[in-house]
This record gives sequence, C-alpha cells and structure tokens, in this order.
Amino acid sequence: MILGILKFVLICIEVVLLFNLLILVHELGHFLAARWRGLVVEKFAIWFGKPIWSRKIGGVEYRLGSIPAGGFVAIPQLAPMEALEGATENARASLPPVKPLDKIIVAAAGPLFSFGLALAMACVVWAVGKPEGEFDSTRVGYLREGGPAAQAGFHIGDEILEVDGHPVKRFFTGTDSIKWRVIRSEGETISFAVRRDGQVIHLATGWTKPETSSWRRPALREVGIGPLRPPGVGFVVAGSPAAHAGLQSGDLVTAVNGQPIFDLGELGDHVNQSRGKPLLLTIDRRGALLQTEMSIPPTADVSQPVNLGVEWGRVRFVHPSPWSQVSDAATSIFRMMGALFSAKSDVKAAHFSGPVGIMRLYYQVFETDYGWRLALSLSVLINVNLALLNLLPFPVLDGGHITLALIEAVRRKPVNVRLLEVLQTACALLLIGFMLYVTFFDVGDIVSQQDPPKSEEPAGASPAPAATP
Repeated sequence: MILGILKFVLICIEVVLLFNLLILVHELGHFLAARWRGLVVEKFAIWFGKPIWSRKIGGVEYRLGSIPAGGFVAIPQLAPMEALEGATENARASLPPVKPLDKIIVAAAGPLFSFGLALAMACVVWAVGKPEGEFDSTRVGYLREGGPAAQAGFHIGDEILEVDGHPVKRFFTGTDSIKWRVIRSEGETISFAVRRDGQVIHLATGWTKPETSSWRRPALREVGIGPLRPPGVGFVVAGSPAAHAGLQSGDLVTAVNGQPIFDLGELGDHVNQSRGKPLLLTIDRRGALLQTEMSIPPTADVSQPVNLGVEWGRVRFVHPSPWSQVSDAATSIFRMMGALFSAKSDVKAAHFSGPVGIMRLYYQVFETDYGWRLALSLSVLINVNLALLNLLPFPVLDGGHITLALIEAVRRKPVNVRLLEVLQTACALLLIGFMLYVTFFDVGDIVSQQDPPKSEEPAGASPAPAATP
C-alpha cells in the first residue's frame, strides 16, 4: 500500500516536472528574445492562478502560480493580453513603440525554442532507443464475428498494406496506422489492400461505432479487426511455471504439442484445455529451435485464466533519426488538423486534449516499464505540437502576433489599439472556452476509465491527441 502511494506520488512529480519543462522552454524563448530586442518584460510566470511565490528581479516579476499547467511572459508592447495575463503595470501608451520585426522575432522565439527542445529530445531518443512492441503489426490476428471486416472476407493472417489508398506501417499508433486510417475514412465503405498467400487482393468493408455515453467523447469508426499477437515472451516471473520450463525473455513459442501456432490466443486455447497436464512447447530462441515441457497447474475455477508467470509481448528498441521523429510529429499534427476541418470526418474538437489529457497520458506512459524512454518520445510530439499550433494566425497565439506585426509593417502604422484590445480579448475568451471544452472530456476520460465503450475490438492505443497551446 505504502509503496503504491509512493509510486503514485513519484510519477505525479515526474509528470509535472516534464510537462512544465515544455512550457518553461517555450516561454523562455519569448523572454530571451524580448530582452534581446529591448522590449519591456513585466512578468515571467510558470503556472496560472494566484501566485504562491513571487519575486521581482531587474524589473521583471518572476512568479509561480497555483494551477500547475501552463505559463506566460507578459510583454505589453507585443499585444494586449490582459484577458489571460492580468492587468499590466505600465500604461501601454507610455511605452516606446516597437518595430514590427522585433515583434515577429519575439513571437517566433517561443515556437523556435519548442522545436529546438523537440530536436534535442529526439536526439536522446535516437541514442537510447524507443521501445516498440510486436503487437502493433499490420497482420490480422483478430476478427470480430459478424463484424464489417469478417463480412467483407478478411482472413486471420492477412497483411494489410493500404487503407483507402494510404500505406500503413502499424496497427494502432500514429497517423500512418490502420486504426487512424479507419477513423479518418469518410465514405460509406473503407477499401483495403491486403497481402494473402503472396498475392495482393482488394477488400471493401462497412464500419460501425461503439456505444458511448452522451458525456463522453464521440465514438469513432471501427471495422472489427485486431493485430496478430505473436506469443513472444517479454518477461518471466521467477518460480513460475514458465520459469520452471526454462522460458526466457525474447523467446517465441512456435508450436504446442507439435501443432504450429501463430497467435497468443491459440496458445491460450491450448493452455485452457491442458489444466493439470504438461504441454510440449517448441521455442524459437534467437533462431535456434528448442523444445521444453511446461506443467500447467490445475485450477478450481475453469473460468479463471491460468497464470503462467509470463508477460507476453517482446519489445525491441528502434533508433529513428531525430529529423524523422520531428517530421513524423509534424505530419501527425497536420493530419489531425485536416481531419478536424474536414466536413465528412468523424474527428471533432472533442477528440483533442488539453493540459489535463496530456498530463494523464504522461502518467500512463510513466507507469510502463519503459517510462522515460516513452515519455521522451511523446515529448517530441508535444513540443512540435505546441510550436505548430502556436504558429496558427489566430490572435492570442504567437502566429496571431506575427500576423498583426506583418499587417502593421504593410500599413506602416500600428493596428488601432481599441480594435486590437477587442480582438485579443474576444479570441482569448474563445481560447479559454475551447480549453474548458476539451478539459471536460479529459476529466471524463479519467472518471470513466473503468467504464470503457461497449466495443468488441481488442484494446489498443488511440492516435495521440493533439495538444492545445
């Protein structure tokens, strides 16, 4: 119990530190650029809300807020931001004018620093490796009985090559996955290119949506398939039946009692039918075939699964180049935004996440055996996300400041102050409303995590949610 509480507290600290590092670096870019270009900086705040710590140094108030998410740098010469940052100490009219170029440099510095942090973290991932499970293949290992894929003629073992003409590399994660392409489809049918027995065939399926409560995120499309799950050994518990049989991490079970098996479900069937009896396993260990006998313990309740002491699913470490990680993250974000603004897409604003959802995702990552490796990889996506979304030409965001500065440069005079204040305040209120909207669903995910949607598809990772700025 105590160890569980300590683990929970430690993970929470890790999540808060890493999440706020992303915000700190972004705001540090604005701060340093403003100092460099001679702009007045009033506040440098990490977190929002009532300050729990504050100190004024060199004319700048440094503060730590009470709401552990986000932060800002108050630069009154850049744009009126009272709706988010509070009233300014200096009257804007009394401050010296700022050149449009200086405003552009200061506004662009935040996204630039976020890109730089993403690239630095991508270099670390490249060096230490990113864990990748073998359950995320494009080979079909599960078909829901009577589901759209089964009705369309899919077979167990089919290798999916394309969905709606788009090549796919994995089953669950990312926007080059089968799951995403099914979600992103817009027609009444979804076309698949499948390799079967060395030949490429084309199939077309319908789609269904699982039932969800009205207060949860809207359901997305699915076709009733899951990936092949090779019976690879990830971890063996000491003293377990698997350990007594000599199984080791990295082994692959290829046959049971002389019968070839390809999916973890097939092994489970053999185990359930052999309670209290031995099983002869054929093992592929680094290319060498070995045989061993495993004693299956009897169980009083046949409805309960047999615990063999194995964590299934081998993990391999890939080393993607830093640039490929950053470009893949950017591609994912552009595809998410494209889906959001497509009239026929099922992807809506409710499927995006804000700070609460991102911190929850970090917590889930840190709970795994490869927490920091996965967290660094996720941070590459979040940093690129933070940079690109902030570059949108929407007032309040960095891209909005750049757009207004460009307008000022073309007109050769500043935008009307009253108009600018109204525009900035209205957009700030819209942003706050959007943040509250996505936070509602983020909190709903936490409350209802024990009450999943009524879907018959096997559990898997959803496409990474886009972070709000």
